[in-house]
Amino acid sequence: MTTASFDLADIKRRMQGAIGVLKDELGGLRTGRASASLLEPIMVEAYGSRMPMNQVATVSVPEARLLQVQVWDRSMVSAVEKAIQNSNLGLNPATEGQVLRLRIPELNQERRQELVKVAHKYAEAARVSVRHVRRDGMDQLKKLEKDAEMSADDLDRLSKDVQKATDEAIIEVDQVVAHKEKEILSV
Repeated sequence: MTTASFDLADIKRRMQGAIGVLKDELGGLRTGRASASLLEPIMVEAYGSRMPMNQVATVSVPEARLLQVQVWDRSMVSAVEKAIQNSNLGLNPATEGQVLRLRIPELNQERRQELVKVAHKYAEAARVSVRHVRRDGMDQLKKLEKDAEMSADDLDRLSKDVQKATDEAIIEVDQVVAHKEKEILSV
C-alpha cells in the first residue's frame, strides 16, 4: 500500500496560509500608533473595479500619529477618501490636493474593546479555515482507504498527523490573537 498520493506538507502549508491571512488582517487593526499596514485591507473603487489601496496610492508614516496617503491619479482622490471613511477604522482624512492626511486619535477603552472583538472574529475565521483544511485532508485520506490505496493502519497514522498539525495551527492562531489583544489593550 502506498501513501504517496497524500501530501501532509500541503495540508500544513494550507493551514499556515490561513494563519498568514489572520496576521495580515490583524495588521490592519489600529493599536493607537500609525502604521502603513493599517490601510492595506482597504479596497478602493478604481477604474471600474475594486483595487487594494497600495495599487492606487503610496502610504507613509511621517509622524507617530499621522498617516499620509499620496494618491497617484488626481481623479482617484475622492474614491480613496471614501474608501478610508467607509473602512470602519474611525479615520477621517484631511485632503490637500492629491495628499490625504490621517490623524490617528487616541484609543479610548470602549474602542479598544471593540477592536479586541474584531480581532477575535478574525481569529475565529482563521480557526474555521484551519478546520476546513483538516476536513479536506481527512476526506482525502478516507477516499484513499476506500479506493484500497491505503491501509487502515496508514489511515490511522496519517489521521493523527493531520489532527496534530491542526492542533498546532489552532494554538498558533490563539497565540497570534493573544499577542494582538495585548498590543491593543496596552495604553
